[in-house]
Amino acid sequence: MTGGLLERATAWLEQDPDEETRAELRSLIEAAESGSADAESALAERFDSRLAFGTAGLRGELAAGPNRMNRVLVAQAARGLADWLVANRATPSIVIGYDGRKNSRVFAEDTAELMAGAGVRAVLLPRLLPTPVLAFAVRHLDASAGVMVTASHNPPRDNGYKVYLGDRDAGSQIVSPVDAEIAAAIDVVAAGSIADLPRSRDFEVADESVIDAYISRTARVAPTPPTAQPVVVYTAMHGVGWETASRVFEAAGFAAPVTVDAQLEPDPDFPTVSFPNPEEPGALDLSYATAREHSADLIIANDPDADRLAVAIPDASSDTGYRRLTGNEVGALLGWRAAESLTSPDEGAPEGTLACSIVSSPALAAVAEHYGLEFSDTLTGFKWVSRAPGLVFGYEEALGYLVNPETVRDKDGISAAVAFLDLAARLAAEGSSIAQHLERFSETFGHFASDQISVRVSDLGRIAATMTRLRDEPPNHVGGVRVERIEDLAGGFGALPPSDVLRFRLADGSRIMVRPSGTEPKLKVYIDVASTEGDLAHRVTEAESRLAALRAGVAELVGA
Repeated sequence: MTGGLLERATAWLEQDPDEETRAELRSLIEAAESGSADAESALAERFDSRLAFGTAGLRGELAAGPNRMNRVLVAQAARGLADWLVANRATPSIVIGYDGRKNSRVFAEDTAELMAGAGVRAVLLPRLLPTPVLAFAVRHLDASAGVMVTASHNPPRDNGYKVYLGDRDAGSQIVSPVDAEIAAAIDVVAAGSIADLPRSRDFEVADESVIDAYISRTARVAPTPPTAQPVVVYTAMHGVGWETASRVFEAAGFAAPVTVDAQLEPDPDFPTVSFPNPEEPGALDLSYATAREHSADLIIANDPDADRLAVAIPDASSDTGYRRLTGNEVGALLGWRAAESLTSPDEGAPEGTLACSIVSSPALAAVAEHYGLEFSDTLTGFKWVSRAPGLVFGYEEALGYLVNPETVRDKDGISAAVAFLDLAARLAAEGSSIAQHLERFSETFGHFASDQISVRVSDLGRIAATMTRLRDEPPNHVGGVRVERIEDLAGGFGALPPSDVLRFRLADGSRIMVRPSGTEPKLKVYIDVASTEGDLAHRVTEAESRLAALRAGVAELVGA
């Protein structure tokens, strides 16, 4: 083992306060010193690079070393963020939240102690809570910043560290150049030992009034008590959503949902799902079984930190008896609901902006045009969606929705659930359903169909090579349809900041987006088509046929 690698690993070991990761790292060092090539390779993978701090904060597997999530890395991040706050805010303050993943509370308390030790007023939320509550608390407590310890819907062995800004950022996630400035401050801290960093237990613990205020404000998303009560199944996906969501549902006047009991309480091992993401195959199987047992009209699922929402409705053609709606379908219906709520015969033209990420369906733009509202498409991520001027509703296709921007400036799976329950209850009172409402959407705005292809790679160079090839040798046709123009967002495009994204505009109005994933080793391709001619049956048939042809062409184009 090289001396430099051994020196870095030993220095890390000496400052690590966690007995579990200390034992793990000590074992690797001893094995590498005894000549184990596997142990040396494992050390090199952990110590030759570090988890990069960016606009998504930090996220990675729990283990020892700078390229993993652990108490040393979190301490470095906390002190670096504290130094940035002291340098950039006159009276720096921070509120800290955490979910039910392994070490979430430990990382949160470490952060509170280090913030207090650095002279930052630190407020720790009283217990494990959803991410939207932390985003709300940043504004509610008028804090300079917020930290949420969560890995959202990542695999069980992961954890993460999300950073929000208060003041004029109103509780939104950080964006460039702040991320780079904080990262530079973290690097300075990482040059020393966290054992030398001052800590203090002189931090505050928020009282229940913060959660009560969130519940009260979120319940108002449903403006009137429901006159019909659809049978609803709810799952928390082993996360922290249930306690808060159930109180919000009750405050809004909804009947208690049927719960998927095996997934209701927080469990960092996520025993009933291999991947705690409601988008993943099999993740909703227990929900489907529960819904069949109770003949449910609707399934509502939050991801583990409850910032995302999944919805499923009855579908006799499905083997499970239910169909999960896509993020674009839910986004379109909630966007339509938002637009309708702004329209009043006694007032003038509605005002406000509907916004979605550039990889989400063009359906929301059609809604905005129909109602005379502004429309904004943003880069991927709610750090961008939440900053759209005049925002009244925003979403991204990965199950993220922002329905009450005056309360929470981030995606919120609980407030979105309230909005969707309100829509379902209103439709039920009218003798209608979500499925019928989707058909009315297609009749009113056109039928929009979307698909996605993800190419997972073991060599990240393959992703860069594919993006370079598409730029240097762009296709003339995809799926038999002529490519009319290609918009390269690498240097920025219109009001959009630079991003490694290619947008293909096809002659029939279809759109293809290609980008590397920001969090996984994947190349992601998004395909969108729309049909506005003929009756509903014709629109659906035409759109689905064109979508299938484009999917085949895209798969060939990117080697899927």
